[in-house]
Order: sequence, then C-alpha cells, then structure tokens
Amino acid sequence: MKRKLEISELVFKIISYTLLTMFAICCLYPFIYTISASISGYHAVQYSEVVLLPKDIQFTAFADMFNDNMFWNSYTNTLFLTFYGTIWELVLSILGAYALSKKRLLFRKGFNFFLVFTMWFSAGTVPQFLNYLDTQRVFGTIGITDDKWLVVLAMGMAAMNIILLRNSFEGVPSEIEEAAIVDGATEMQVLWRVYIPMSKSIIATVALFFGISRWNGYYWAKTMMKNQNEHPLMVYIRSNLEQYQNDDFLVGWESKHSYAPDSLIYAMIICSIIPILIIYPFIQKYFAKGVNAGGVK
Repeated sequence: MKRKLEISELVFKIISYTLLTMFAICCLYPFIYTISASISGYHAVQYSEVVLLPKDIQFTAFADMFNDNMFWNSYTNTLFLTFYGTIWELVLSILGAYALSKKRLLFRKGFNFFLVFTMWFSAGTVPQFLNYLDTQRVFGTIGITDDKWLVVLAMGMAAMNIILLRNSFEGVPSEIEEAAIVDGATEMQVLWRVYIPMSKSIIATVALFFGISRWNGYYWAKTMMKNQNEHPLMVYIRSNLEQYQNDDFLVGWESKHSYAPDSLIYAMIICSIIPILIIYPFIQKYFAKGVNAGGVK
C-alpha cells in the first residue's frame, strides 16, 4: 500500500526533480550544440544561427577531419599517454597506498602527513617545471628521446587517489591477510591476491580518474613536447583553434569550404570524447561504490 505523501515531501520532490532536470539540460545542451554546429553550414555557424538544431546540414567537416593525418597521429599519441600513463599511475598508487595502509610501516604517520600536505600547499608550477627538465635531461643521457614517456613517467602520482586507495585497503579485514600469510603468501602475493581483488571498485574508479586526466592533459604536454608529431589530441585541437582565430589565415576560407572553421573544431571535439563515452558506462557501476569505499575514512 502506497503511503500518501505529505505536503512538505511533495514540495521537496517537485523542487528536487525540477532542479535536477534543469541541471541535466545544462549539461546536455553543450553536447547537442557541438553536434549541431559540426554539421551545419558556414553561414549558420559563423552568424550564430545555430541554437539547438543544425541548419544547412552537411558532413564536410567530418570528412576533412577523417582525412587529416595529423589528427589521427595526435589521437594515437593520446591513446599512448592514456594507456601507459594510467597503468603507470595505478602501479605507483597501489604500491604506495598498500604501504601507507600498514600500521607496521615505520614513520607511517609522517608519510601520510606529507602526502596530505601536498594537497594543502602545492609547490607551484616552477618546481614542477624544473622537475620535468631534470627528468628530461636524465632521459636524454640514457637515450630516451621520446617526450611522451616523459609525460607518462613524470605524472605518475596523485595524492587524492592514493588516499582513496589507502582508505579502501585499510577496510580489508586483517584476518584475511593473516590467513594468507599463514598459508605462505609473500607480501606481493597478499597484495595481488587479497587486497586488489577486494578493492576492484575503488581501483576501477581511480583508473577512471587517471584515464580522464591523461586523456584531457594539455599543459605539460604542450610545454614539454617540442616535436609536434608527439603532441596529444588536446594540444592539436587547441593549436587549430588558435590558428582559426587568426584573421589572415581565414582569408578566403568561405570560398574553399562549405563549413565554418569552428565546425571542424567541433567535429574534432566530438571524436575526441567518443572513447570516454564508450568506457564510462562500464566503469560507472563501480563509481559510487568506489568513492564511498575509499572516502569513508
């Protein structure tokens, strides 16, 4: 039997659903506009005639984008940075979180304090830039000239994600670890066969954080990668955006193209978010559970 809602509950639900609907529309509208602008004609985009639905529909911008070899080269670089960067960050974070979760670790409180301290007070851009330069110099001495590896290895730590993993590991019952040790398991076997299987949700959540961070990475890739062939997708899109804002470059554009310069940028943006849209639904089921498991303490 359904309980009749009181007036206050009814008002609260109406307000909540209204606000959530408005918020969803605000999140969805930019995505719809991006799709509409990418397939609209030159005048419709250039003179802001596109509000919601596309006008003068054409797919020339997508065709030119698919024929752009530099776009796909940048796409490949982004996949490289995201894949290897996420694996590297997960390895470091899991090992660090596992060590910090152990009460037997010497100076454990001090290490945890310094980890949290980096979240309160950041050293800033200059020390991090000098760290990159030193790392780049070391790579050069051992023969590594590919700056993509520099960005992968030098950005392998994130204090917040280590804390989430540490809190999740602290929630694993100590009796299970003791039983594994009695059975002859080593420290790495305990981590691999006990802690990681029991923390799949938080690991998937942290992997999502890492992956999105690497996929959207711009500043350090732009700063440290001098070779344009190594630039990731976000740097390439930004470079094109800056180029299309140059009035001299746009002279004669309308006579050569049926779409506005912004339409090509929008087409690139749409293709750049497809992998995240594909992966996110598979990880989303772990998201709430993982954040709750890692953030309780």
